[in-house]
Amino acid sequence: MSDLVHLKAVVHGKVQGVYYRAFVSRTAKALSIKGFVRNTRSGEVELEAEGDRINIDELLRQLYIGPPDAMVKKIDTTWSAFQGLYKSFEVRY
Repeated sequence: MSDLVHLKAVVHGKVQGVYYRAFVSRTAKALSIKGFVRNTRSGEVELEAEGDRINIDELLRQLYIGPPDAMVKKIDTTWSAFQGLYKSFEVRY
């Protein structure tokens, strides 16, 4: 039986202008995670992700790594119950 969860995360650091959103999207899709990622006006990247807990944990691990030019300082996370809000994973603008 799967443990489905919902994660909201805000990624701080050098994460805009370094293809971070594309990295998150590719990683999430490879892990069968649904949700979205977008830049914030204040320079962070925020995302919501839903799926199996083990896959969300792996996504979170990858968020700390990021693409080659990114420098992640910290990630704020909020966990909640799975809501089934998304049909796919997308980059929002």
